[in-house]
Amino acid sequence: MSAARLQVSRRQRATPYTPRVEALGVSGFAVVNHTILPKGFGRSEQLDYLHLREHVQLWDVGCERQVELAGADAARLAQWLTPRDLRDMQPGQCRYAPLVDEQGGMLNDPVILKLADNRFRLSIADADIGLWAQGLALGRGLDVTVDEPDVWPLAVQGPKSDDLAARVFGDAVRDIGFFRFTWLEYAGHEYLVARSGFSRQGGFEVYVEGFERGAPLWDALWEAGSDLDIAPGYPNLIERIEGGLLSYGNEMTRANNPFECNLDKFCRVDGAIDCIGRDALAEIARSGPARRIRGVIFDGEPSPPCRHPWPLAVAGVAAGAITSAAFSPRFERNVALGMLERDFWEPGTRVSVDCGDGSERRGIVSHLPMEEADAGL
Repeated sequence: MSAARLQVSRRQRATPYTPRVEALGVSGFAVVNHTILPKGFGRSEQLDYLHLREHVQLWDVGCERQVELAGADAARLAQWLTPRDLRDMQPGQCRYAPLVDEQGGMLNDPVILKLADNRFRLSIADADIGLWAQGLALGRGLDVTVDEPDVWPLAVQGPKSDDLAARVFGDAVRDIGFFRFTWLEYAGHEYLVARSGFSRQGGFEVYVEGFERGAPLWDALWEAGSDLDIAPGYPNLIERIEGGLLSYGNEMTRANNPFECNLDKFCRVDGAIDCIGRDALAEIARSGPARRIRGVIFDGEPSPPCRHPWPLAVAGVAAGAITSAAFSPRFERNVALGMLERDFWEPGTRVSVDCGDGSERRGIVSHLPMEEADAGL
């Protein structure tokens, strides 16, 4: 039986890099922000993980759609969207920020880029935040334009990222600070290059303006990495879990608040800023969250895909649920992220995991990011 294929139309957009990843043997796609995201290249998640930790990968992350706020009230709208204090943010900075509704429920967790005092971009996770921002701007009568620009992010990730990027953009790329960006020239065009990305292995995201410029830049980076063991890649599940990187729609939804997601430090709730959900978040901060995301390391054969939350228990008492899981070659055990109830979230707590395959696995609550020592807690 042939494998089912995703039918791509204008409702599930391809990216400038889609022909390149197809030529490299992409084996699967997901849909994020109505745009396809490569999810495999015929090798195991474990091999992809080991390669990412040692070499360099080129990722098609065109699905990271951009919501641009421009105009006299752009900063006001950006601040209204998030409880993270943006008042001291400078052009050239990136900031990870939770977006919440009036009850404090998570709507998204974008990286916000400040291009100028009156111009911001939100590099969003999987949700129609552009419609939310535009509705808020219209309802409040703000002098701001909300748009989705013709921008297609491309990620360079892995410990050899600086060497690869410098071959294309010059050594100035090495001076970009973490969560900072600058404009660098290649082939007569300027590219916004940020030291960021959805891994903890280091690297850059290049915000390519203009669909037609995407494939030539991919080719230049690919050719420049021929002696660096470059490979096509995608956000690796094992590396993401070990690093404690949360995925909107998996670890968190609108039913969760930032405190449950360990985003306390990104929430200013003392009344100093005007943001949606401020009062609700202040009340949660006073009482404390009832649950939190934690790491879990558990025994047994490689777990099946976690398509639905897996129940966690402590001595037969419901303790929470696993949200993402994978087998780690570094730990030689299964690693997971889970939402745990307050009485059970301390690292070192012994838990049992029901993977939905008829087995019960023994596990332990870990810190995030995970380190080898966590397996022996």
